Amino acid sequence: MKLYPASTLQQLEFDTVRDWLIGYCRTAYARKKAAALRIHTHRKWIEHELKQAAEFKQVLHSGFVFPNQFTEDVQPVIQLLSISGATVPEEQWMQILALSSNTEQIFRWFNAERADMYPALFEELNGITFDKKIAEKISEVLDEHGQVRDQASEELASIRMSIYRKRNELRRMFDGLSSRYNKLGYLSDIGESFLNGRRVLAVVAEYKRMVKGVLHGESDSRRTSFIEPEETTSLNNELFSLSWDERKEIQRLLKKLTAELSVYATPLANWLKLCGTYDFIQAKAKLAIEYQGTAPVIEDRAVVDLKDARHPLLLRKNVSLSKPVIPLNIRLDEQSRILVISGPNAGGKTVTLKTIGLLQLMVQSGLLVPVGVDSVMGIFKQIFIHIGDTQSIEFELSTYSAQLKNMKHFTEHANGKTLFFIDELGSGSDPALGGAFAEVFLEALIQIHAMGVVTTHYLNLKIMANHVKGIVNGAMQFDEKKLLPLYKLQVGQPGSSYTFSIAERIGIDPSLIKRARALAEKEHIRLDQLLNRTEQDLQRMDKEREQLQQQIRENTRLKAEMEKWIAREQHQQEMERLKHQNAISSDRLAYLKDMERKLKAMVVEWRRAEDKTKAVQMIQALLFGQKEKFVVGKKEKHLNEKFMEVEKTLHAGDLVKLKSSRVVGTLKEIKGKKAIVQVGQMPMTVDIKNLVVVVERQNSAAV
Repeated sequence: MKLYPASTLQQLEFDTVRDWLIGYCRTAYARKKAAALRIHTHRKWIEHELKQAAEFKQVLHSGFVFPNQFTEDVQPVIQLLSISGATVPEEQWMQILALSSNTEQIFRWFNAERADMYPALFEELNGITFDKKIAEKISEVLDEHGQVRDQASEELASIRMSIYRKRNELRRMFDGLSSRYNKLGYLSDIGESFLNGRRVLAVVAEYKRMVKGVLHGESDSRRTSFIEPEETTSLNNELFSLSWDERKEIQRLLKKLTAELSVYATPLANWLKLCGTYDFIQAKAKLAIEYQGTAPVIEDRAVVDLKDARHPLLLRKNVSLSKPVIPLNIRLDEQSRILVISGPNAGGKTVTLKTIGLLQLMVQSGLLVPVGVDSVMGIFKQIFIHIGDTQSIEFELSTYSAQLKNMKHFTEHANGKTLFFIDELGSGSDPALGGAFAEVFLEALIQIHAMGVVTTHYLNLKIMANHVKGIVNGAMQFDEKKLLPLYKLQVGQPGSSYTFSIAERIGIDPSLIKRARALAEKEHIRLDQLLNRTEQDLQRMDKEREQLQQQIRENTRLKAEMEKWIAREQHQQEMERLKHQNAISSDRLAYLKDMERKLKAMVVEWRRAEDKTKAVQMIQALLFGQKEKFVVGKKEKHLNEKFMEVEKTLHAGDLVKLKSSRVVGTLKEIKGKKAIVQVGQMPMTVDIKNLVVVVERQNSAAV
């Protein structure tokens, strides 16, 4: 991407965002990659970078732990591997082992499910293979503490066994000498020490000639001499020689290991790059989380369609101050290529301009941006800016001269893939002449199909934006009553500078304000007042629209609650109805079962009866005995008047009453839990539980 001027990244604060990103990088590779962050113009590259950052952001939000904890810079070690005859030290082999372990964990993390969930992250493993032989070969030589194993070679095992034995022998001999000289009073309080790798006795200076051996030194006060007894000198020399042999064998083994693993220098370099790449992607994801970045839709054309866009640095600052950031909504396309923003000073015009420019740089460098997910961002091949006071001491250029120089570059080099930003176009010169030049520049830029944002106070540019195709007005809203900017962009209307309103609120002498009004052109003042009233009307309409929307939302909420309540009541009623139906069904089922039992008994009795007429009467009595409550009650009353229930054990020949059918008969026979009752001429088989003994009342017998 071509940038003009050279300070574009600094003026749009892209370098600040880049330093912010570097702060999240943990590896040297990621920091180097972040420092060299470039602005790209290839759609596939941009979409891939955004997708990777978005997927890693999803990983962080999901609670998964991505296994990429390796942060050491082992590039020099890997380079050492490829040098013939080189030897990699023990501690550096442990770094290679850690790199191998980290890479293995990454490969294991991407199971089939996660590979499908995060395809852009999984794509980094393409062309990279993991070989566990590297770790196995290192572990054959080094233990978990980074020390060469005794079993690394037979020679090393033999040497270390000899060292072990000599040290034990030396320890016993030295302890004996120390005990003897201590009893003689030759030793100082410390008794012994180590000097030059040798175990020595701490001898009181006046007795140093009494102890034969090698003098290795004296204390600062010269009251103590450090002597290696002559009895241990030979053993110490042997130990020194064995230690030297041990070191030579260790060096031989490390050199051999370096030679064997030199063929793996390229895979190790790929592993290191892989860890650094994932660290870089993670840094982008963490950065995006801090400013709520998302991936917009990318189109390979000149378009800017931002929804709820915010400046990331302003967002970070305001969050720390617990202040809100007013989101920006703007669209630039073929029909609206240039946006002219007007409004009072300190109203947010420059911040709006910088927000659009910075977000475009960020998205084309593969960074997620703080915009709505339905935002659309195009790809531009050039970004030109003119922001603030750019007067140049070096080239003796005034503010306006510097602006003219930049406008010359814009008109000569801009094209349909150029996004430009001009702050205070035409300022620094006579308003009439500067305004005329500003119109000419905008005409030239619209003719070559460049796209951009311009801020201005010039009235002629506001008028121009209303009648030139491709140029639209925009205003930064202002609260005239409170004299405070609202930092909200209103596209479609020019803005007032609120010159006299601000002067009145500040407290400028009314006579001076009146004099200024008289000096100013009447038409200019009238138009500015019209813009002022129009903007205030738009703000009132926005407030009313917001209130209406709030009422609609409240009505929608109440409607939803009412629908829930109605549904709950309907459900309750349905449950009651079903419960009632179930109760009726249960009664009917009991009735049908009882009827089935009676019918079966009737069939049996019908077959047994000789007098079918009485059998029919009995069946009718059984079937229709409960037809009406009156009949049942009357029959029950008649039976109670004629018969009296008594508590008595059932015996054959007893008069019994059937509880269910309310008829009286004679008990003929008892068979277990069943009984045969003669009712008239028809014997019936019934349950004993259904029988009760009765006797005929005396008064009814007399009657």
